[in-house]
Amino acid sequence: MTQETTRPEPGALDVRRVRTHHLREAKRRGEKFTMLTSYDALTAAIFDAAGVDTLLVGDSAGNNVLGYATTLPVTVDELLPLCRAVSGAAERAFVVVDLPFGSYEASPEQAVATAVRFLKEGGAHAVKLEGGAWFAPHVRAMVQAGVPVVAHLGFTPQSEHALGGYRVQGRGDAAQALVEDARALEAAGAFCLVLEMVPAETARAVDAAVDVPTVGIGAGPGTTGQVLVWQDMLGLRRGRMPRFVQQYADLHGVVADAVGRYVQDVRTGTFPGPEHSF
Repeated sequence: MTQETTRPEPGALDVRRVRTHHLREAKRRGEKFTMLTSYDALTAAIFDAAGVDTLLVGDSAGNNVLGYATTLPVTVDELLPLCRAVSGAAERAFVVVDLPFGSYEASPEQAVATAVRFLKEGGAHAVKLEGGAWFAPHVRAMVQAGVPVVAHLGFTPQSEHALGGYRVQGRGDAAQALVEDARALEAAGAFCLVLEMVPAETARAVDAAVDVPTVGIGAGPGTTGQVLVWQDMLGLRRGRMPRFVQQYADLHGVVADAVGRYVQDVRTGTFPGPEHSF
């Protein structure tokens, strides 16, 4: 008599293409999911094949691709080709794109127009906007237009000047205000909330107060998902890293060493050799 092997039930994210309802189901089942930034087809394909569930075409491209000091100068026209590259390469991952500063704040109508461009021209699956309950009408309008929306609370980089720089948000009495913002945005139709640079206790309170999944960056382990900027996570950038970053590789060192050897080989005539010639 043979004994049957017990197989675990498939997880909510064991799917061929991740959708909004899979992320909601992950939270319901107590499962975690992953998000990484991506700005090009090569990294998108690698991250997708490695099992990353959601890819964010962030306006952090300003710091990490375009050479800006902040995210504020990034435009829709600059993000659109990056979004097309990522969405075209991702076979399973859900692709979210940031609405850049100045592209949605003026009115719900402006937000809808910008979001529609990203879905039509960029191939995005959802958009993300920064800000609290005052943007609930914008979220509602985009959702009614058929656009899935991620809301971003806590430290919002597009508001760095108004917030007085890179400062932790949601401490003390401000924690309840963050919870109320989260509830308002959920009620408006946001299917997911990003929480950046908030105390872990506040993030847990927000996650418990809403039914939609939450994604943390510098928000502790109590959120449904986690997101990092890939250049930070893989050690491509040198310099002081935020406290919440875990570096899983030293790509800066690997690339610098490889390029140094290439320069040396060209200068000494070692490359190209006979095996590289036709």
